[in-house]
Amino acid sequence: MPFVTSILIVDDEDNLRRSLSLILQKSGYTVNCAAKGQEAIEYLQTKSYDLMFLDLKMPDMDGLELLPRIHSMVPDMPVLILTAHATLESAIEAVRKGARDYLVKPIDPPLILARVEEILNEQRQPRRRREIVSTIQELLTELRQIDGKDGKAQGLLVTLSSTDPTRFLQRGILSLDLHARHVKMGDKFIQLSPTAFDYLVILLRHSPDCVPYDNLVQEAQGYKTSLNEARDLARWRIHELRKAIEPNLDQPHFIITERGNGYRLVI
Repeated sequence: MPFVTSILIVDDEDNLRRSLSLILQKSGYTVNCAAKGQEAIEYLQTKSYDLMFLDLKMPDMDGLELLPRIHSMVPDMPVLILTAHATLESAIEAVRKGARDYLVKPIDPPLILARVEEILNEQRQPRRRREIVSTIQELLTELRQIDGKDGKAQGLLVTLSSTDPTRFLQRGILSLDLHARHVKMGDKFIQLSPTAFDYLVILLRHSPDCVPYDNLVQEAQGYKTSLNEARDLARWRIHELRKAIEPNLDQPHFIITERGNGYRLVI
């Protein structure tokens, strides 16, 4: 069971909200429910959540319209799309725009619970690592103030950073800190969304070999999909990465497309 288990359900179907809420609460999760998009925004403004279920078809606000607003408020919160077969194409579009995954109605309780626990466990380790790094940085700042100089604190920082040989991935000018989830390219720090960071990790680990579309999606986002769906899902994330690291989007230099196959990172 995750350490923090607060979940928000956003769906205009009364029966689904009640049944899904009951399933989650029986498994120990704290649950709030919203019937409209605006109500969901109000919840997010007053409380933090670890995961959201989002229906795409609601009377006041389309889920695809709501998703960017959610990410602007809580960029690290995973969103699970609830969809019927008739709106499956929209659900895939939502995943392209940053949703963590989609589940097809009617809901399957064992599948729902397994997926929720899997996603929250995935979120827990990076979050805890960031908390630890932040605490260390605060303590080092305090230590510098006590010592009145940077030497001892800086030496401690080097010691702490080098204790885990698996913390950093580096190739050429690109360096990834897997604990703090930071990206540095030369002397420049680059901001990436959590999912885009995961894509970059996979590309760097395989570099300079090509990573097929379906392998890239499975390794970066944790689920299997068809080759065509994987190509569409990966295209959005690759575009996000290219905007962050390529000097010229029209002529990519670092992330190369191998048509019909996948992508490779050349650094």
